[in-house]
Amino acid sequence: MRCRTIIKFRNSDDPNDLGFGRGIVQLLEGVEEYGSINRATASMGMAYSKAWKIINSIEKEFDVRLIDREGAHGSHLTDEARTLIKRYHEALDAADAAAQTVFRKYYP
Repeated sequence: MRCRTIIKFRNSDDPNDLGFGRGIVQLLEGVEEYGSINRATASMGMAYSKAWKIINSIEKEFDVRLIDREGAHGSHLTDEARTLIKRYHEALDAADAAAQTVFRKYYP
């Protein structure tokens, strides 16, 4: 038996808001790795248009810009995106450590 921790940052109580979680982090890390939204989405098997909808939704919800587009030269993450990703990973690590402690207590 295993315990898996999933977190999502939300900036509102609206259940329709996507929040900032694992999926957007994977997408943004792909943009960072490949230097291109198109290549990041291709590596994930995601439609380019869906990626832009997600990015635009998160930018609106958090009032932040995540991607700087450079036309034919690709795209790169903003400092704000890097900060959100870093905080996400830090929060996930902390939440996972706490969840593992609780899990081991009740399921030794």
